[in-house]
Amino acid sequence: MILQALNEYYERKVADPESDIPPFGWEHKEIPFVLVLDENASLVTIEDTREGEGRKKRGKVFLVPQGVKKTSAISANLLWDAAGYVFGIDNKGNPQRAALQKQAFLERLSSELGELPIIRTLIDFLHNVSIDSLEKESVWQEIVDTNPFISFRISTDLHLICRRPEVVEKISVLNVSSNSKNRGVCLVTGKTGEIRQLHTAIKGVYGAQTSGANIVSFNLGPFCSYGKTQGYNAPVISETEFNYTTALNSLLKSDSKQRITIGDASTVFWSEKESNFESDFSWFFQEPPKDDPAFGTEKIRQLFESIHTGTYMDDDGNTKFYILGLAPNAARISIRFWHAGTISEFAHRIKQYFDDFKIIKPPNEPEYYSIWRILVNIATQDKSENIPPNLAGDFMRSILEGTPYPTTLLQAALRRIRSDAEYRVKPVRAALIKAYLNRYYRFYPSEQYKEVGVTLDKHQPSLGYQLGRLFAVLEKIQEEANPNLNATIRERYYGAACAQPVTVFANLLRLKNHHLAKMENKGRVVNFEKMLSEILSNVEDFPANLDLHEQGRFAIGYYHQRQWFYNKKDDYGKDE
Repeated sequence: MILQALNEYYERKVADPESDIPPFGWEHKEIPFVLVLDENASLVTIEDTREGEGRKKRGKVFLVPQGVKKTSAISANLLWDAAGYVFGIDNKGNPQRAALQKQAFLERLSSELGELPIIRTLIDFLHNVSIDSLEKESVWQEIVDTNPFISFRISTDLHLICRRPEVVEKISVLNVSSNSKNRGVCLVTGKTGEIRQLHTAIKGVYGAQTSGANIVSFNLGPFCSYGKTQGYNAPVISETEFNYTTALNSLLKSDSKQRITIGDASTVFWSEKESNFESDFSWFFQEPPKDDPAFGTEKIRQLFESIHTGTYMDDDGNTKFYILGLAPNAARISIRFWHAGTISEFAHRIKQYFDDFKIIKPPNEPEYYSIWRILVNIATQDKSENIPPNLAGDFMRSILEGTPYPTTLLQAALRRIRSDAEYRVKPVRAALIKAYLNRYYRFYPSEQYKEVGVTLDKHQPSLGYQLGRLFAVLEKIQEEANPNLNATIRERYYGAACAQPVTVFANLLRLKNHHLAKMENKGRVVNFEKMLSEILSNVEDFPANLDLHEQGRFAIGYYHQRQWFYNKKDDYGKDE
C-alpha cells in the first residue's frame, strides 16, 4: 500500500509540467564543478558552480543520469561522478583502485554511449588530459582534497553534455531496454519487467545515515526465502523502484513543504491529487514563523471552518490523503506510522485535537500549540533532545487515528510538573492533561467522570480537581500575606500535595491561619474564608494517595484556580 501510493504520487508529479521531479532514469544532483571543453577535446576551464560563503557553499543542482548504488565494489556513474572516478585521483593510499575507478568510468561511457561523437570527444579528453594542465586551474587542489562530484559541458553549450538531445535520447533507450534474465511480475503494479536487485537509498530521514538507508532491503541470509537474494525476495521492477524512491526522496528534501519532523519521526504527507490540505498540513503541527506568528493560526481557523462544509477550503473532502512517519533503524528505515484516509476524515480528527487542547490561557500564550511545543514542555529540562524517542510518533498516531492519547504522555506531563519547581503547571501542560483525560473518558466512559472544562468549574466532582483548587487558594493567601516572598508552597509542597494529600494539607491549612492574620484588608480575608469554605465543602477527607488521573485533575484544578485569580482580581469569592 505504501509503495503503491508513492508510485501514484510520482506519476501525478511527473505528469505535471510545473513539477521538477526527475523523469525515469534521472536524478537531481549537486555538482560543484563542471569541466568546460571545446570541440577539440581541450580543457577551457573548470567552472565552480558553488554559491554562498564558507561551509554554506553549495553547488548548483543539475539533472543527471541516475547514479548507481555505491558499495565496496567499483561502479561508475554515467557522465558524472566523484573526481576519483573521473581522473583516477588517489587520496586514500590505494593507487590501483583509483586507476580501476577511472577505467570503469571510461568503459561505461564507451560501452553505453561510445557511438555518439560528443562522447568520443569526451573520452579523448579523459585519455589525453595531463595533471600538469589541470594543476593550472585555481580550484584543482580543492578538487583533489575534497573529491567532489564533477560533470562536463561544451563551451558553446549552456547545458551539461548529459542533457544534449542526442545523449538524452540514447539514455532513454538504455533505460527502457534490458537484457536481464531477472524479469518478473512487480508486487506493486502487477507489470512485468526487470526486477531491481538493490533499491535506491532514501535520504533525509532524521537520524539515519547521511548516505541514505532502505525501506526494502535483504542483506542477511535469514531475511531471504526460496534461495533468492537481496531485492529478488520482494520483486519490484526497475521503473516502479525508481518511481517510489524518487517520490519519497523528493518529499524528504530539506526544503520540502510536505515534510515535518516530530520527535525522531520524519513525517511526509501527500494527496492523490493536488490540494490545499496537502500544502497546509504542516502548519497544523509545527511552530509558526517568528516573523509571522499568526500564519499557522489562520490555517487552523480555516480548518475549523472546513468542518461545517465537509471539506477543506476548495478541496474535495473525499480526496485520498496519505501520511507516512519514518524513523532510523540501523542501515534501514522503519515505518513509525502509516495512515491512509480522506481529507475530510483527517481534517475532522485534527480539529478534534485542537478542541481537546482548548483551555483558558494568559494573553501572551499561543492560541494553538504545536506538537513540538507540547512535547518539549514535558521533556526533561524543557529540551527537545530529551523528548522520549517513541512518544512523538505515538502522539501523532493518536491524533491521526482519533484514538486516546498514549498513557506515557500523561505520565511525562505529571513527572515534569513535579520536577519543575519554578513553573509547575504551565498552560501547555494543563492543556495536555485536560486533552488526555477528556479523550480517555470519551472512549472509556465512566458515570463518575465529568468532563474537564476550558475554565474553572466549581462544581467539578473530582476530589483531585478540588484539592488542586484548594492548593492554589492556599498559595494565593500566602502570596497576599507576604508580597516580597521569593518562594511559595508551590516550590516546597506541590509534589506531595498532588500525590499524597494527607501528608501536607493539614499543615498547610494551619499555616493559612497565620497568613490570613497578617492581612490588613479584612474584606479579602472574608472572601478567602468563603472560598476555602466552598472548596472544602466538596472534600470529605484528604486521601492517602491520588492515582494518575486524579493527579492530572489536581494539576488542572490548580491551574484553573490560578487563572481565575488573574482574571478576577477585584471580586474574590464571588460566584461567576
